[in-house]
Order: sequence, then C-alpha cells, then structure tokens
Amino acid sequence: MNVAEFCERYAVERKGTNSLKWDALDERFGDPDLIAAWVADMEFKAPEAVLDALQKRIAHGVFGYSFVPNSFYEAFIKWEKQHHGYEVKKEWMRFSTGVVTALYWFINAYTKPREAVMIVTPVYYPFHNAVKDTDRKLVTCELVNDNGFYHIDFDAFEKSIIDNDVKLFIQCSPHNPVGRVWTEEELVKVLSICKKHGVLVVSDEIHQDLTMEGHKHIPSAIVCDGEFADRLITVTAPSKTFNLAGLLFSQIIIEDEQLRTQFDDYVKTVNQTEVNILGLTAAEAAYRHGQGWLDGLLAVIRHNYEHVKRHLHEVAPEIIISPLEGTYLIWLDLRNVIDPEKTKEFIQDRCRIAVDFGEWFGPEGKGFIRLNMATEPRFVELAVENILSNLGR
Repeated sequence: MNVAEFCERYAVERKGTNSLKWDALDERFGDPDLIAAWVADMEFKAPEAVLDALQKRIAHGVFGYSFVPNSFYEAFIKWEKQHHGYEVKKEWMRFSTGVVTALYWFINAYTKPREAVMIVTPVYYPFHNAVKDTDRKLVTCELVNDNGFYHIDFDAFEKSIIDNDVKLFIQCSPHNPVGRVWTEEELVKVLSICKKHGVLVVSDEIHQDLTMEGHKHIPSAIVCDGEFADRLITVTAPSKTFNLAGLLFSQIIIEDEQLRTQFDDYVKTVNQTEVNILGLTAAEAAYRHGQGWLDGLLAVIRHNYEHVKRHLHEVAPEIIISPLEGTYLIWLDLRNVIDPEKTKEFIQDRCRIAVDFGEWFGPEGKGFIRLNMATEPRFVELAVENILSNLGR
C-alpha cells in the first residue's frame, strides 16, 4: 500500500472528537487554530481487523470483568518472536493501563523514597515526572549531540551511577525524542555497566515496531543471549504501533521470578482492576492482523520525514535534523536560525504549529522541537512551508 492509498483509506478528521491532540489546543497552547504536530498519536484509523474485532465485541453488548485469554498470549508471543527475535513466555507477562503508569509502579516497587533513578536526556518528559513525583532522586546523564546524531558517553554514564548510587535506570529504546535505535554494541555497554553496579534496568520499548530501513530494534532482554535479563524489565504496548493509546493496554515482561514476585506484591496494593476488555480485544487483533496496515504507516512516516529533510536541507540547511532511525517523531535543532529564547514565539505564534518544545525533554533541549510524522502529508507540508516562509526563505 503506497502513501496515497494509505491516507485515502485511513486518514480521518479528529477535530470535534475530544481529541487531546486537536481539541485541547486552546487549553494546552492557548490557541485552538494551530497545526497539531505534538503529542504522539495519529490522524489514522486503526487497522480494519481491530475495528471489526471491537465491533463484534460491542455487538455482544456486555462489558463485564474479563481476563487475558491464551489467544492473546499466543498473538503477542508470535509477534515478538517474528519481529524482534524475542521468545517471551506467558508466565513472564503482566499488564498495565499504559507504559507511563507502569513506570510509576516500577519506581515504587523497586526503589525507596529519595533513592536515585537515572535517565539519559533529552528524553520523554514523563520519565522525569515519574521520578520526581515519587520522591526519588532524579539523576540525568546527557546524551552527546554530534551535529544531530546522539550517542551515550559511557564514562559519564557509569560515573553518574557511581556518584549517585543509582538503583534503577529507565532506558528508552528506541529513543524518544532523538530517534536513535540503539545498536547491540551500545546496549551491551549500557547493560554491562548497570549489571556491574547492581542497577535494575527498565526498558521502555514502546516504539519497537517503528524503525526505519537499515535499523533493527534489538530487545534488551536478548542482548548477549539474555545475559542481562535477570536484572531487566521490558515494557511495551500496541498503542504507538497501531494508534490505540486511548484503549489503555500495555504489556510488561519480567523474566526473573524474584522481580516478578516483588512487582506483584507491590501492584496488588495499588491496582485491583481487571484488564480493559476493549483494549485487550484491539491488541490481539492488531498483533494478529495488523502487519499490512503497519507497512503502510511506515511508508507514510518515511515519506513525511524525507519531505522535511529535503525541503529544510535545501532551503534552510542551518536547521539540524537528527537522523530518524526509529519512532515517528523527528527532532529539530533550530538554534542556528532562531534565538532559543524565542522558539515558542517563532514556532507557535508565527508558524502556527503546536509542537513538543525541546526543553520539555530536558534543559539541553532548549531551542529544539519535536515534530510528529505519523500524520497526513498535508499537515507536514504546511508546517514546513510555514517554517520556511517565516524564516524569509
């Protein structure tokens, strides 16, 4: 399915549907008429198989308590093995209403108040919030920015762990917002350092299915044939892959029995809710039948990314675009064309675009913006046109 076919088939108007992305622009940005290029969801309907499964469930008319059937485990386990080479076992799996909720659970389950939790920045801002909101010590290690390409300073990473007695590291893989898909060599180094110092790793792999050509997501749990899996928790979801965020369903994978017991003991004190029956239904259908839809989506993301690269490189080469290896979120460095203090004035007030501003991801992100590529090309084209015209190009 090419880009035009995918958009014709799945693009939908989201204004007037209580969409956070579009209908909360006035509340979030003070202006209801911006181009919504911020929060990470899409203007595309879910795969037909998902809609069909939900309609069948709704037609039944009963939305009582449910449980996770073997058919879901089979669908997800098959997806992970075929797409990522990770052979997950049913008994390792747990569930939550979302990855961010799970992060709060992990921090509370595995660390104590005022103990240190580390993130590498710039990174998805709920990582920051989860640490601070739970009264833990937030430790940040800044990624090295090499003209838009980001990598980890492993010496600084290890020093931060030692100096702060870090207990838990929250990894973002693939990384939001800088678009990195970590190589196996990079993962080995990170996980080895954490193992050396007894640091538990929580790996947020929600963007695992959204990688560009030439880049392959490697689950942290299979690095070095699973050498680090006993001190590792993986959390993922169908929400980013298939645009299902509002259905509140995500998967947690904990291989180590002791870590599972510790997790279960904590979660039963804060969550006595059964799984979301509609989220479960949608997830199983997506993992069973969503591949064709995902292929079309990836074509749209590549198309939009190439459009941004081509036009900005040609007309405003001073804007640095981080290579998009994974996710559908591109990271732009505007500091060579706009005073960082005036980024909001330029992007929002003049260019009329609602974006995730770089400083939301850490202070080193000031002067950067994150743009969503999982949308109709017309929105991306208009955003680029507005940026260039307001630069006088």
